[in-house]
Amino acid sequence: MIQITLKAKEERRLLAGHWWVFSNEIDGLDTSIEPGSLVRVISHEGKQVGIGFFNPHSLIAVRLLMKGEGELPEDFVFENIDNAYAYRKEIDVRKYGRMCYGEADNIPGLVIDRYGDILVIDVLTAGMEKLKPEITKAVQKIFKPKGIYYKNDSAFRSLEGLTNTPEIIGEVPETVEIEENGVKYIVPIRGGQKTGFYFDQRENREFLKPYFKDKLVLDLYSYIGSFGITAALAGANQVWGCDSSAAAVEFAKNNAELNGVSDRVVFHRDDAERLLSAMKKGELPDQPDMVLLDPPAFVKSRKALPQAVGLYVKLVKMALEGIKTGGYLAFSTCSHHISRELFVDIIRQGVSKSGRKAVLVELRGQAKDHPVLIGMPETEYLHFALIQLR
Repeated sequence: MIQITLKAKEERRLLAGHWWVFSNEIDGLDTSIEPGSLVRVISHEGKQVGIGFFNPHSLIAVRLLMKGEGELPEDFVFENIDNAYAYRKEIDVRKYGRMCYGEADNIPGLVIDRYGDILVIDVLTAGMEKLKPEITKAVQKIFKPKGIYYKNDSAFRSLEGLTNTPEIIGEVPETVEIEENGVKYIVPIRGGQKTGFYFDQRENREFLKPYFKDKLVLDLYSYIGSFGITAALAGANQVWGCDSSAAAVEFAKNNAELNGVSDRVVFHRDDAERLLSAMKKGELPDQPDMVLLDPPAFVKSRKALPQAVGLYVKLVKMALEGIKTGGYLAFSTCSHHISRELFVDIIRQGVSKSGRKAVLVELRGQAKDHPVLIGMPETEYLHFALIQLR
């Protein structure tokens, strides 16, 4: 096996809990090594730190699969996916949800979402791409799916030098019907965002149910309607939802009808900032009691962070300016570049600029099937807050 030697003392971060080696930490980076090759990572003093996948053309040069001395088990792909599923069964996420979450499940660059009999898989690294036959064999044995959809449309693939070409094994429909917290959804697994559905917000949707009762709810960036429909079923008087995607709005309307709440839920294609501005000016038919603000990941890189923070602050400010006293703002961000501390600071800035008095009711994160690997902050990306106006 090829050996990669670290510069002096560069193993300290790995020993502290991280699982990536960056290209500038390697002593004499050999760019001729084939991307996705297995390598031994050796400290400057000659001790094996671990084994991982190597990509000389990526900033993340090595993604570790194991640490310390020894060898990788021959069946590590099956073993790690099976262990990941064992954990999901313990938290009662079996039929619908994230079955494998990369580094947190000790299989970096692999995401597996289960939609009943269909698996949607994102292979994000050159190393995992080489192991697709083993991945397919493992998931077929563990989950026995009718179809496997390798979506392969993530921007991370291009950073690894991979093409964005989907692959279908078995029978994979355009849409599937799932159920979450007693709510049914038709999900566009082949043409939708991420793998089709945001399982990471499952527990936050359930958490909000008591707060929805008798409220007028404005659901911004509604996608296929999961928050808004949950609100209606939990007793909201009226829900207004909007998304910039016409296709997403159509799915949201169909999902409202599927759950029998289309009389109280209205979805439109619209711009979130325009609606927030109209809310502040009193131009909406009524003043919302609650705003759901779940914008996309504006920050795709650390370079874009200042601009993205400014936009998040602006959205929080605008939302707070238009909500009734006693009402609520549920706000979330979904980028690992935004830490929990920065997320709270965004809220502080938004509150300050709005001139309103507000309290933080609860601070939350991603669902348990997206476990956060301690020592690796990149695995914690979803931050969620419920704020009340006083």
